[in-house]
Amino acid sequence: MAGAHGAADGRELRFCGDPNDLPFSNEKQQGFENRIARIVADELKASVTYRWWAQRRGFLRNTLNAGTCDLVMGIASNLEMLRTTRPYYRSGYVFVTRAADHLDIASLDDPRLRWLKVGVQLVGDDGANTPPAHALARRGIVGNLRGYPIYGNFADPEPGRRIVDAVANGEVNVALVWGPTAGYFARSSAVPLALAKVAPEIDGPMLPMVFDISMGVRKDDATLRREVDDALRRRRSDIDAVLAAYGVPRFERLSGTTPTLAARGAVSSEAGQ
Repeated sequence: MAGAHGAADGRELRFCGDPNDLPFSNEKQQGFENRIARIVADELKASVTYRWWAQRRGFLRNTLNAGTCDLVMGIASNLEMLRTTRPYYRSGYVFVTRAADHLDIASLDDPRLRWLKVGVQLVGDDGANTPPAHALARRGIVGNLRGYPIYGNFADPEPGRRIVDAVANGEVNVALVWGPTAGYFARSSAVPLALAKVAPEIDGPMLPMVFDISMGVRKDDATLRREVDDALRRRRSDIDAVLAAYGVPRFERLSGTTPTLAARGAVSSEAGQ
């Protein structure tokens, strides 16, 4: 499926994308990653095409590694199975609460997390845990957790909204949600919601809550990676404007941090199998 952009030289940038994963991407190209893809393509004087595949187990195997597309967006910057670009944003998990409740929770060590109803995101059909769920489990906080699959019901046009709605309607008191998902859906909530960055940034020795996010190409595609890097650098202000328009929380990088896990779980080692 070709995008609206044309290219004088006929060049195409072939992106791998999820057709139903707002706020990141969808088949109507309404997500912020779709818009950033068009910015990069415009800078490289190319058109945008997509290979659509739901970001479940086998995503990379059936898209990038199958050669049907050349660029995947929204992955942790140090994912070893790909050659990654410079980061185009840095975000992390946030606490989502109802503003009227004035809970002001910002730490995984807040004692109220032991008795409040807490929502956490789960990855995949097997209910694999996200970093916040692992961090709470390490603290013995398990019985009061409620899990919400990241991808939800594929028939729903906004499957990621479910966990944010659960906070708004009182199903849970607080939820730990990947920042771009939380920021986007909180904006349109009828109930005012408050977002706070999860601390600490790295829980224990190897459990990060904040991630640099990049695009990825096949390991042998150094030329495309270099071109995309240059485009991301030159169009930094345009990309920042898109992220702001979608409510993506962005965090400054702290020196010495080395996140090692995929942020949403969308492009983890499981996705490439």
